[in-house]
Amino acid sequence: MANITLRQLRYFDALAQHGHFGRAADACAVSQPALSVQIKELEETLGSVLFERMPRQIRLTTLGREFLKRAQEILRQVDELGDISRAAQGQWIGQLRMGIIPTIAPYLLPRIVDRLSREFTGMDIHVRETMTSTLLTELAEGRIDTAILALPISEPGLTEVALFKENFVLIRPEADSNKPVPNRDMLKEMRLLLLEEGHCFRDQALSFCNIQSSQPRETLDGTSLSTLVQMVGAGMGVTLIPEMAVPVETRSATVSVAHFHDPQPSRTVGMLWRATSPLADQYVKIAKIVRQAAEAERNAHNPDASVSVL
Repeated sequence: MANITLRQLRYFDALAQHGHFGRAADACAVSQPALSVQIKELEETLGSVLFERMPRQIRLTTLGREFLKRAQEILRQVDELGDISRAAQGQWIGQLRMGIIPTIAPYLLPRIVDRLSREFTGMDIHVRETMTSTLLTELAEGRIDTAILALPISEPGLTEVALFKENFVLIRPEADSNKPVPNRDMLKEMRLLLLEEGHCFRDQALSFCNIQSSQPRETLDGTSLSTLVQMVGAGMGVTLIPEMAVPVETRSATVSVAHFHDPQPSRTVGMLWRATSPLADQYVKIAKIVRQAAEAERNAHNPDASVSVL
């Protein structure tokens, strides 16, 4: 049997993730024919088909799914070999693949990227914005290096560092600005607008209101905090958003912002990376920079905002 190459494994991984030869080739910065040739040679080496080809898409075969698990583990370990070398020489990360959840990214990411770029000249920063479950999978598989999301996660094999804590605020129609702030029991009786299933912020809001996710209730779900705030402005209900989102999301909506009485709903934002990573010390320094970016963002818009740096 001929040797399987790392190039073939990387092309295979890209094709499995994108499900399309053209998109996989673009992700690998090669031509589609070049990628196709490598995949064909890989299948010939194995003597088995890894992908089921259909007119508009491809799917992994049973063997392909099992092969993918092993290939991703190999690629992750190969990447860590380079990390070990850089760590031994005291070199900084050349490329940082950072994941971040949608309820943080629009409000904090610009400051994070700016500070990292100024602190580490030449660092190639790649950002992946998606939901927590996907970030955890991609982190475990080595497709991203670190993730910024809401804690706790408590996943074996991952190191988590708390960065800051922030409160949630109530967004309601402007006409309700002089009304008393409802407590969690009163919120149960209101039309509470939430993010769609899969967002951790949805679960946090439901937890504050002591509402079970399966409990029937009058609600409308949105795909983003921006959509929720605009729905509130249209008189469709009320919603909760993190304080960091207030300056961006309320500037073009006819809504009012109200702070809850203590104990206020809140979340802890933190950073994760694989516990086995030889660059853990560098991620600790990056976490410090992210923490500083959050503090700067708070001070820029509202020095009195309840964002507690941890």
